[in-house]
Amino acid sequence: MAMKLTHLRVDHLGEPLGFLMERPVFSWVVSDTVSQKQEKAQLTVYRGEQCVYDTGPAEALDSLGTELPVRLLPRTRYAWRVRVWGDGGDRGESEWSFFETGKRDEAWQGRWIRGEGTENGILEKTFALSEEPRKARVYLSGLGLYRLFVNGRPASDEVLTPGLNAYDRWVQAQTCDVGALLRPGENRLEIWLGGGISRGRFSYTPADGYTYCPYDCAIAELRIETSAGEHVLATDESWTWRSSPILESSIYNGEKWDWGAPVRRGKALFCQPPVGPLRDRLSPPVRIAEERKPRELLRTPKGELVLDMGQNMTGWLRFPVSCPKGTVLKLHYGEHLEDGCFSRENLRTAEAAFTWVCDGEARIAEPYFTWYGFRYVLLEGFPEEVRPENFTGCVVSSELEESGRIETGHPGLNRLLENIRWSQRGNFLDVPTDCPQRDEREGWTGDAQVFADTACFQMDCAAFYTKYMADMLEEQEKAGGCVPFVVPFARQGFQGGAVGWADAATVIPWTLWLHYGDRSLLRRMLPNMTAWVEWVASREDWPSACRHFGDWLALDRPEQPKERVGKTDIPFLCLCYACYSASLTGKAAAVLGEKETEERCRRLAEEYRKKLQNDWFSPEGEILCRTQTACVLALHLGLAPDKVRLRQTLGELVRASGHLTTGFLGTPWLLEELPDDLALALLLREEYPSWLYEVRLGATTVWERWNSLTQDGHFSETGMNSLNHYAYGSVAAWIYRRLCGIAPEESAPGFRVFSWSPLPDPRIGYARCRLRTPLGEIVSEWEYAEEEIRLKLSVPFGSEAAVLLPDGRRERRGAGEYRYCLPRTGLSDETGGEEAE
Repeated sequence: MAMKLTHLRVDHLGEPLGFLMERPVFSWVVSDTVSQKQEKAQLTVYRGEQCVYDTGPAEALDSLGTELPVRLLPRTRYAWRVRVWGDGGDRGESEWSFFETGKRDEAWQGRWIRGEGTENGILEKTFALSEEPRKARVYLSGLGLYRLFVNGRPASDEVLTPGLNAYDRWVQAQTCDVGALLRPGENRLEIWLGGGISRGRFSYTPADGYTYCPYDCAIAELRIETSAGEHVLATDESWTWRSSPILESSIYNGEKWDWGAPVRRGKALFCQPPVGPLRDRLSPPVRIAEERKPRELLRTPKGELVLDMGQNMTGWLRFPVSCPKGTVLKLHYGEHLEDGCFSRENLRTAEAAFTWVCDGEARIAEPYFTWYGFRYVLLEGFPEEVRPENFTGCVVSSELEESGRIETGHPGLNRLLENIRWSQRGNFLDVPTDCPQRDEREGWTGDAQVFADTACFQMDCAAFYTKYMADMLEEQEKAGGCVPFVVPFARQGFQGGAVGWADAATVIPWTLWLHYGDRSLLRRMLPNMTAWVEWVASREDWPSACRHFGDWLALDRPEQPKERVGKTDIPFLCLCYACYSASLTGKAAAVLGEKETEERCRRLAEEYRKKLQNDWFSPEGEILCRTQTACVLALHLGLAPDKVRLRQTLGELVRASGHLTTGFLGTPWLLEELPDDLALALLLREEYPSWLYEVRLGATTVWERWNSLTQDGHFSETGMNSLNHYAYGSVAAWIYRRLCGIAPEESAPGFRVFSWSPLPDPRIGYARCRLRTPLGEIVSEWEYAEEEIRLKLSVPFGSEAAVLLPDGRRERRGAGEYRYCLPRTGLSDETGGEEAE
């Protein structure tokens, strides 16, 4: 067996090109070794033939994150590798990997330019080369959104560039390797532009019709290395402009293309640059992650022609076109069929359409600057013979590597887990959006924080959340530390400070620390945490001064079915989260050695805890806010003066209702605070309200509400019924942590130490989980056989498991594979004996 070193990452990215790397952090995974732990390691970094950093064999190097203390040069490629010595006497050496810097703080030679109109233009430049380039890079950005073409071919497979962020604070620049697209002779660059969230309609667009910039514009710098030296071609007055076949482009309404429209041409114009400065990117690429063919072509009772993709997804359709000139093809995107007919009722004011006016030429049709949330597509204007195999569904998402997957013996549970995965994929689109289909698609902070734990179990989200938290800090700096409802805040005026929403500033950084164990991430995000905690400490009127969403969409107001804010009192929630955020920030400060911040936050947390117990518990220890969510939060956050009594109260409330009544804030921790038998009964319940209710009704993603659809398949009259909304998918974290038993330990994050305490259940039959952690793959399996329960655990190199078996045995296990056989008799074999009515 030869030791292998894989998953070489810089700032949690594989071979990043042009990213904002202030102090790059290196990480790696060791496998196929007889050793259990790293004894020492050596990191070597080269710039060309010159070694710029060599640690030598060192015990202090951490595979979870080792910083490079070297000032990097702009536009430079660095090569690196790592060697590891194990405690079993073997050693390994990685392959060479690389990272390449972007412009960094170097001045741009290009200037911002635009066309004669305000929207949807194409900026272009023709130039000649005398020989094949040795190296060629384009450094560029564009607002609202852009696509770069070199000699008619896409310069990158990325879409929706430059990403969605707070453009008034910073604009992301990308780096494209275009060497393979250039040729001796004439060459052509084209930058296609569309509105995006910068100029087009988005959120609550101001009265002047744009959010960040009144026109589409771009900046670019092409640098070519040949035998004669370096040549620079930058955006200036020598560029030209022509009108685009994209006549209309809107994130909510879709796009209209007409290749037969008259083409207008002119010289490019210099323009005022965006307010935010240009900086190298943080966003992981958004790409077409998967291509799918339609399940079937339907003719509805109304005679509509509808494609069924078989899966609710985010993206668009691509299809070939060769119709006579003037033929108008139109696609309407939607999530659901009501009574067998196409429906877009839940999209509100979003038209979600794609129109293509044919020019008689054979072309490939697809949108450039929008996306849709859909399972069904209504086709209009198409010839009688439509071949469904000619259509391709392009599934679009930020590029996030899958880290966890679970398979069980329960088909409904498996479908639920797939639905949660699809909702994460469809909504992690540069920002963690709430939904991909209606007139919203914003980075709601509350949704993001309740789902963060699940998100990190399912996918590697470190780089994704790094960008989101950077945008959040920019917004906080504008608002004195307060956190807006959505990030980026593409709205008029400021709205923020909502309890449980704004606390994303503390919850997400701590969740990343638990899952990835990278101190640099925690250090980077500590300003988010402290700014929010200090804002709360300065505002005694917080509960009344801000708009709060409370336990959003809870079911504890049956007498008011259309009320969206749950029954749990806002002042109670504010004290719970004030204590929680102060406590997390104090812990983060302790990790980073920030003693003064640690002590202040611990004092604040204790003050909030005492006030909550004085105001919201009777002298006998009874909670005065009697909702499921209030009990869950007080238990999970350690705020109850009498945990036994409060846990009894929670059980009584669940049994009295016969089901859960929690909303966005209570649901993530509900099962964790219930006895296992009752938690499993709620998880496997198929009647409304439950997770499997929507599965039973055919859902392929997670719904926004427990009853987004009624039993007869109609949209609920409560309104606001997204069928792709990941918040209630937060239950997957409990499935990883309790059903499969894998949980990172706070004392040794990044799964350096994790607890393993699986929950075998005969109704589920078996569970098999594979979780790729920053240290390697953990495998957790259990299965009910005729006479015994079989369990399996694999612990990766550098990790240690604190094992608690179902029979009560405790032990510690280092790297290796372990199997157990337990008799079914003597265990709580019928853990599912209790049912939710």
